[in-house]
Amino acid sequence: MKITLNKIGYLLTVFLIMLLSLTSCEDNFVDNGLDIDNPSNVASLTVNGVEATISQNTGEINLVMPYGSDVTSVIPEVVLEEGATANIDFSEAMDFRNTIKFRVVNGNLFKDYTIKTTILSPIKTFTINNLAAVINDVAKTITLTLPEGTNLTNLKPVIETTTGVSISPTSGATIDFSNPVNFVITAKGKSVNYTAHVGVPVQGLVVAFLGTASTRAALTNMDEITAANWLFDTFGGARYISFDDIVNGTSLAGIDVIWWHFDSATNLPTVAYKPAVTQALQTFRSNGGNLLLTSFASQYVDALGIVPSGKGPNNVFGDFLPAGWVDGNSWGMSFRGHESHPIFNGLTTYETGKAYLLQSGTYRLNHTAWWFLPEWGGYVNGAGWRDQTGGTNLASEGWDDNLNGRVTIAEWPNNNANKNVVVISMGAYDWYNEESNGTPSQANEFITNIKLLTQNSIHYLALNN
Repeated sequence: MKITLNKIGYLLTVFLIMLLSLTSCEDNFVDNGLDIDNPSNVASLTVNGVEATISQNTGEINLVMPYGSDVTSVIPEVVLEEGATANIDFSEAMDFRNTIKFRVVNGNLFKDYTIKTTILSPIKTFTINNLAAVINDVAKTITLTLPEGTNLTNLKPVIETTTGVSISPTSGATIDFSNPVNFVITAKGKSVNYTAHVGVPVQGLVVAFLGTASTRAALTNMDEITAANWLFDTFGGARYISFDDIVNGTSLAGIDVIWWHFDSATNLPTVAYKPAVTQALQTFRSNGGNLLLTSFASQYVDALGIVPSGKGPNNVFGDFLPAGWVDGNSWGMSFRGHESHPIFNGLTTYETGKAYLLQSGTYRLNHTAWWFLPEWGGYVNGAGWRDQTGGTNLASEGWDDNLNGRVTIAEWPNNNANKNVVVISMGAYDWYNEESNGTPSQANEFITNIKLLTQNSIHYLALNN
């Protein structure tokens, strides 16, 4: 098609008219009150005399109530900016145990808000010898592991309670923690019992951290380094063993548990498949040794013949630096139906049989090697998976109460009392929160659940045979 100069001039004129129209529209938006700086805000929100903290940037309203507060049916005092209206009626009682979302409109502007309510724990801190306990307000438990060899019969906990709360035994009292100890929490004339479980790692256990590096000092993956450091800080009998050590004939006799936490790559290293290695680990297991396989190492159940051929994890993925992201949600798991299993003892839960492992706002790479049940592998559900793999599925994702969606924690075998293999594999099982663009991630407040889950697994394996 031939374009003449007249046509070019016409097209330029149309373009200029459109550009001027867009500019005019932009100006009109500002003139009509659509400037984002104009008010559409919640000025304040108060419940029973407690004023919430409001972030106008994010629309988050955080309400922190004293311990013992009943927020099931309250009428908040809400002040909106002049001319603003909300799409919910704040003059009616509402349940502040739930997250409340609403919209405020002011002229041509609107803003969405979310109210989140936290009721303070009665116990701020509980420490012994400067080590902090894990306090579970749902299960009403206090859990603390002290260094190996600590005498439990003569300890003085330092306890800080929230305002208006008393506790008995009191802070600083000398207590024998050889057995669980009941603490009575009293506030506003009502009392409730918390049970303290204070213990030490099982003495004499030899736990080996298996790695691809020649020595522990040569490890380069920060997740593996952090996990190994915790192991050596916690267990006096910890030792490091490399795959090359096994290839070269290093004896595995005398080791109670071998823990392989592999986080460096989705594919397992070639050395792990060498016959000398697989045969040695199979012999170790048949002689009563135990295996804990975490992160991408969960795939090793196939090569070691723990599951039938081809029945290892069928959904393996994850990002690697500099990829990754920060999620606004906390990640966790459901172990409904297995709440009494020793692996889950003492975990801080947010509902019965549910616990978070990775806090919202932390940087994550989502390293996962689990079984995806509904559509892949022909498993259909948890029962089908158990039948085909010979294992017991203990946990899934947080929303999966029936454990029919994913297998994130499992044990083998399922046909006798002696379980000698445990796998833990999900993106939330993250020992080290990597840096994103040079900015360190915030600390993960649920790292204590990861540590306790791992320690429980080691104890369970070692004492179950």
